[in-house]
Amino acid sequence: MTKLYYPEDKLPLSRLLPMGLQHVVAMFGATVLAPILMGFNPQTAIFFSGVGTLLFIAITRAKVPSYLGSSFAFIGPVLAVTGGMAEKIPFALCGIAGAAALYAIAGAATLRFGSKWIDRLMPPIVTGSVVALIGLNLSSSAVANFFNADFRLTNSAEAVNLFVAVATFTVAACVSIYLKGFLRLLPILTGVLAGYALSLALGIIDPAHIAAISAAPWLGLPPFIAPAFSLEALLVIAPVFVVLVAENKGHIEAISGYMKRDLNPHLGRAYLGDAAATFAAAMGGGTPQTTYAENMGVMAITRVFSVYNFIAAACIALLLGLCPKFGAVILSIPAPVLGGVTVILYGLIAMMGIKIWLDAKVDFCSHKNLIIAGSSIIISTGLGVKGFTFGTVNIAGIAFGTVLAVMVNLALSFGKEDKEAAGQDCAVCKIT
Repeated sequence: MTKLYYPEDKLPLSRLLPMGLQHVVAMFGATVLAPILMGFNPQTAIFFSGVGTLLFIAITRAKVPSYLGSSFAFIGPVLAVTGGMAEKIPFALCGIAGAAALYAIAGAATLRFGSKWIDRLMPPIVTGSVVALIGLNLSSSAVANFFNADFRLTNSAEAVNLFVAVATFTVAACVSIYLKGFLRLLPILTGVLAGYALSLALGIIDPAHIAAISAAPWLGLPPFIAPAFSLEALLVIAPVFVVLVAENKGHIEAISGYMKRDLNPHLGRAYLGDAAATFAAAMGGGTPQTTYAENMGVMAITRVFSVYNFIAAACIALLLGLCPKFGAVILSIPAPVLGGVTVILYGLIAMMGIKIWLDAKVDFCSHKNLIIAGSSIIISTGLGVKGFTFGTVNIAGIAFGTVLAVMVNLALSFGKEDKEAAGQDCAVCKIT
């Protein structure tokens, strides 16, 4: 079995750099996609993801291994404020800063009163559901990259794309399962490099991306934007902090389960670190931050939880933010290559949610637990990345499912206890 590295364990520089790059590759697609959808600058978002990760590690005293990237939960509310117009982004930044302030209050309350209030609000049935629905909600995106948006194989070009995706998946899976030594810790990076090389050989990389790599400068500051006060933006965007509270709690539970070390005592600092990262990003035109499930997937498959990996990844992200040419190379990674590795990563995320349930011995003979988990996961997965639109406001599927899990749990916690499972067999129990 691969050795398990804990947050405090150090790695030699020769291993640290490629492992840090692997985490950058894992987070890059989503961290860049979110600002594009919101109308923000991707280079600025990458820069602040590095800044935010370093802030998070410092505030958590290097106890919680996590990478912070762009949050998809804010896409709908941000677009509701900006209407897709770049000149209104400063108002959205004000709302994001407001969410960070409320998030910090939640973190301070957790530090002051402990995590029991969070445990009551978000027991394992909720946190497991939140983690599982993240992976399942993103599944359509992974499969679309693996095949195509129509899920059809109609011509030779699509067959070539599928071949690249399968090859990338196979390399990453085989590296993780069959190789020994250091290379076994780099399945995602190895898969992407193999898929990229194959894409070059088959000529499926967009020529425009090749031209962009050549034209991109080696050095350049990202464009920074300051926030501007807007009460409307505060009212629309600030409440999204609840989603970050649930996501972060679920991520802490998942990492704790894989490390066999309880990280809940650090939950308050994790909230403060995430809030500080989001506030810093809002001050300079970056996207709101959240702990990234993609990087949790990398940790789960490599069993390396060292925070030094994330310090290296954050420094690489900062360089990406200051080096447009390197960023152009990452942006040129073809969709089938991303599909090959994200199928693995998003699957691992979904399995992490199930592991939270197993470790907490969640009772699925309880109708209450079945309804909480089933309804939130099915609705979130059904919404997919398109989310739910009400009027002109779009709510991301992950955000909608997260809030639904919390609210259904609260609603079903009033009144009589679900004691049906206590003395009777149920269909689920008979199956297991």
